[in-house]
Amino acid sequence: MRNVKAKTIGSLFLLSLLMAVACIILLSITTHAKPDKVDGVNVPSGRIPQEIKDNKYPRTYFPGTERVGKNEMRITALGTGMPTQSPSNAAAAFLVELGNGDSFLFDLGTGSTDRLSGLETDYSKLDKVFISHLHTDHAGDLATLWVAGWIGGRYTPLHVYGPSGSAPKLGTKFHVDHIREAWAWDVTSRAGTLPNAGGEIVAHEFDYSKTAVIYDKNGVKVSSFPAIHIRDGSVSFRLEWNGLSFVFGGDSVPNKWFAKEAKDADVVVHECFFTPEQWMKIAGFPYKQAYWVTTVIHTPPEGFGKVMSMVKPRLAVAYHYWNHRDIELEIFEGVRKTYDGPLAMAADLTVINVTKDHIEVREVSFNHEAWAQGVSKEWDTAPRGAPATGLMSDWLKKGALKGVNPPPTQPIK
Repeated sequence: MRNVKAKTIGSLFLLSLLMAVACIILLSITTHAKPDKVDGVNVPSGRIPQEIKDNKYPRTYFPGTERVGKNEMRITALGTGMPTQSPSNAAAAFLVELGNGDSFLFDLGTGSTDRLSGLETDYSKLDKVFISHLHTDHAGDLATLWVAGWIGGRYTPLHVYGPSGSAPKLGTKFHVDHIREAWAWDVTSRAGTLPNAGGEIVAHEFDYSKTAVIYDKNGVKVSSFPAIHIRDGSVSFRLEWNGLSFVFGGDSVPNKWFAKEAKDADVVVHECFFTPEQWMKIAGFPYKQAYWVTTVIHTPPEGFGKVMSMVKPRLAVAYHYWNHRDIELEIFEGVRKTYDGPLAMAADLTVINVTKDHIEVREVSFNHEAWAQGVSKEWDTAPRGAPATGLMSDWLKKGALKGVNPPPTQPIK
């Protein structure tokens, strides 16, 4: 009998010990789910970003390990590919982070948010997207960022800046309004669980035909100017901050606006498409159609080189092609026929650090199984409405099996 009691007491003690350990682990997980705040930016818990001194950058950029300097710009190519993205090339998107804490996305093509999540970035800062035109390989992941960013820590609206078109239904506002309508089932069902404002998406449509400042806040100016690509409604952008400049071209043939507005910028990103012969080999198009695609509505390598020879940037950045080595080397050779200045052939996750006296080009290395860094305390306390109840029919609710899911173990009111 004593042995039985001893065993029972021992079992209870062991059970209590296991429960205590489980609680400690649970608390640890809960604690580590919250990001840390460094210079006003949320970073994954346990990471302490370091300031880079004397331009001594590590050869590889590991997300969350480096602070953006007070006078520095960091540009990350999230996607550099095509409408049919490949495993190594998501569609077009570039992230620009500034030393004042601001972040800007230029285009957000299909698949690019996969790369964004791998950076374990602060979603609360990713509330500004500038769209060059409304092709899927430049705007296809807008809805994904809208909802995923909301779940991942953004508690303010997502602002989308984009051009008008030749008719209202071809402009950015129409596009964003219909994204909102198309995903009504998704967004309305998250009410109460997520912050109210984070579920909003706001279009800021501007006249595509004008060269004008479309954003001017916190010392940052973004200008838009016309581009030539298939139909009315394509643009390029120039960002200026603290004596540094970044120019982003979506899709366009070489044009007078780009030649003027990109002049002497620090970093100039422009498409560098295939040659007709390459497109025939890759896609199987006949020459007539291949020439149309590569040269009439896009800019092939030699054209890219001539544009860069005109604008003379501190660094020219080529993108918008599949980075297969046999193709990439041919593209590089085509560029070098007409341009001999500083050049980066951007792949997905190329990162460029820019200061007034230095430019560093590297690659990002991240954990491909990384998840979002977790929501902040500000997200926790942002205003919420009533929970999303009353959205199911009574007959459907009655189909739930009772007592299968475990009851709550903590207060939920």
